[in-house]
Amino acid sequence: MKSELAEMALDEKRTMLDDEAPDAVPVPHALVPHLDETAILLDIDGTLLDLMPTPREVWVPPGLSETLRHLTERTSGALALVSGRSLNDIDLIFAPDVFRAVAGHGAEMRLSVDNEADAVHAPPLDKELKRRLAAIAKLSPGILLEDKGYSLALHYRLAPHAEKAIYEAVSFIRAELPNAPIEVLPGKFVCEIKNSGFTKATGVRELMTHEPFKGRRPIFIGDDVTDETVFAIMPDMNGLAFSVGRRAMGVNGHFDAPSDVRAFLARLLDPS
Repeated sequence: MKSELAEMALDEKRTMLDDEAPDAVPVPHALVPHLDETAILLDIDGTLLDLMPTPREVWVPPGLSETLRHLTERTSGALALVSGRSLNDIDLIFAPDVFRAVAGHGAEMRLSVDNEADAVHAPPLDKELKRRLAAIAKLSPGILLEDKGYSLALHYRLAPHAEKAIYEAVSFIRAELPNAPIEVLPGKFVCEIKNSGFTKATGVRELMTHEPFKGRRPIFIGDDVTDETVFAIMPDMNGLAFSVGRRAMGVNGHFDAPSDVRAFLARLLDPS
């Protein structure tokens, strides 16, 4: 029998229903006159960048960084990357460019490209808890461990058969530590364990209270289960939400692949 945690993860994935979700994507020329009133919020993996077998293998396609730089200028700085990756990881991927960001599922935030971080909302995971969770990577070759300090991710794209065993092991540890303030985030071939109390949505809510984002209409594009928290708050901000690779419930439309997102962003600069 599958563990309760594994069932919860599968249930979350099933929330993305193809038969009732919208098809539309925004029309670039309808948004271009309003870029000075818009905030552009973008997930990275699976949204801007194509997914790869391991997190370290992702790469920035030619032209994307230039597009992001120009959109940052056109929005007077109101462009931010919203990712589960750490700020340091984001900077390594997009080097030498530096962008405003909500990182680590809301654990870190950078409001100015001149700062390393303006806010850190998460304490590091307990060392003993991290040690026990890290041992799960030994269940099968191909499980990759990523330590972000405030969270720990188990990537199993190279070992998809290990999914059930990973979630059962995490569930067992949580059962032994019922008072541990942690949350499990299921994703695309990744199980991430983080301290509770912060999400991408809490990070975006705070981001939107600061200049140059304050008072603007946000457009958020994301692909994974962890992006659903941001999808859910867009109506509160008169914002728009778009999913990638699947037609998520509660969004305004979807893109088929990251390449379509990149093309859309480029057309925002020149919609003709």
